[in-house]
Formats: sequence, structure tokens, C-alpha cells
Amino acid sequence: MAPADPKLFVTLRQAAVSALAEADLDQKVAKTQAATELWFARRLGLHAPTDPKVPSRPGRPDKPDLVPPKTVKRRSVHTDAGRIALIHALCHIELNAVDLALDIVARFADQRVPRSFFDGWMTVAFEEAKHFSLLSERLKSFGSFYGALPAHDGLWQAAGATSHDLSARLAVVPLILEARGLDVTPSLIEKLNEVGDEETAAILKIIYEDEKGHVAVGAKWFRFLCARERINPAARFQALVRSLFHGEVKPPFNDLARAEAGLTPSFYRTLSPLSNSSFG
Repeated sequence: MAPADPKLFVTLRQAAVSALAEADLDQKVAKTQAATELWFARRLGLHAPTDPKVPSRPGRPDKPDLVPPKTVKRRSVHTDAGRIALIHALCHIELNAVDLALDIVARFADQRVPRSFFDGWMTVAFEEAKHFSLLSERLKSFGSFYGALPAHDGLWQAAGATSHDLSARLAVVPLILEARGLDVTPSLIEKLNEVGDEETAAILKIIYEDEKGHVAVGAKWFRFLCARERINPAARFQALVRSLFHGEVKPPFNDLARAEAGLTPSFYRTLSPLSNSSFG
């Protein structure tokens, strides 16, 4: 089935909500791509009073079953079953990343920010949809598919906790959750190459390079909001994370990649119980 006729979309919020609410994942990807193309062609307004309400949860198929994080199947690079579990988990992360990017566009479309803010987040949504598709196809090459294994719902819980405040959303999602990917992905790529899974490693290399840009988008606009209010961005970040993020901010940190994205150690080091650890 083809995605909704782009001519039906008048605003970016309308298009983003349509993609966010879509339960068919092929459709979700297609709608995200269409919304991005229409936005960059400047064929959409930003928002209107008649826009649909932003859903509290994204559209999802019946599978995967959502379970507590500790019950998710163990992941490994050393067996096919372990790599299927790993790729499935990564696929789930990227799907949530698509919806988180769409949600920030739709939920905060009426905020007093430059239109280039939405350029950045629609680029993120487009690239996260690409990542999901690459990993989904890789799962199929192993004889599996997204939804074949259970997954957890921890990532979307961050959306609910930060739905009230754009600064909070930027602090927790790109600058905590996505930045964690910069820390762990290089060693994962190395391990996959060591066991001869160069195809999956190549996909993760694409994701790693794109994610640097995604963290940079978050850092740029978090700093923008803090500068507008004349607030120290590192102190504001730490206060928001301590009040809203209930996971661990743990090393090792990829300080170089984080700094390239505008996330310097002054932001996150004091949040870690092992503040003198580094990526290496």
C-alpha cells in the first residue's frame, strides 16, 4: 500500500503526526521520507489550528511484544542467534529514534525557534528511518524479521517524561540516549569485524557517522535555548538529567566523538559515578 497522498498534507505537524501514528512500519518509513521531502521543498507550512493531536504513543504493529528490559534475549556477536538478537535490539532502537524525531517536530511545532530547527530534526527522522530499514533488511538476511523477538519500551518512556519541555527533551533524548550510541558503537563494529560479519559492521558504521550529526543537532539547539534564557548549558543539562532521567550515565565515554558533536565533558562527567573514566 502506498503512503498517504502528500497532497493531503498542509503542515509539517500534520505530516509528522501521520507518520508517527502509522502502525505499518513500511508505511511509517515512507511517510517519514515523504514528509522530509515536502518540508525541504518548502511545500508545507509549520502548523495550523486544524492539525491532528499528537499521539501519546507511536503507531506500532502487534509484534514485538514489549517486556521488561531484563527479560530481553541475550545479545552476542559470536553466534547467528546472538547476532539476530543484537540486530533486532538495534532495529528497535532505530524505530524508536524515528518516532522520537517525529514527535519532537510535531509536539514542539509551535515553539519559538527558527525553522532551521525543524530542518535538523526532519533530517534526523529521515536518517533514522534509513537506519531502521537497513537493519530490518539485515535481519531478513538471517532468516528473521523485526518483531520476531520481544523488545522493551524504555526508550519511549523518555518521550513521556519530557513531553512538557523542549529543553528537557533535547537533554534526555539526543544528549543522553543518542550520545550513548557514540560510546558503544565503535567497539561493537570492531567485534563484528573480528567475527567476520562485515555486512552488519558496515551498517553500524553508517549509523555511527549519522548519529554524530544527530547529537550535534541536539547540542546546537539545547545551547540555543540556554543562551536565549542566559542559562549555563552544562548546569541546565545536569539539572534536567538528574530530575528526569532515571537510568545510568556511565562510562566509558567516547569523549572525542561527543566533543565533535558539541557535547563536551563539562556536561556529563559529573553525572557519572566514575567521573575519571574515559573511552579507550
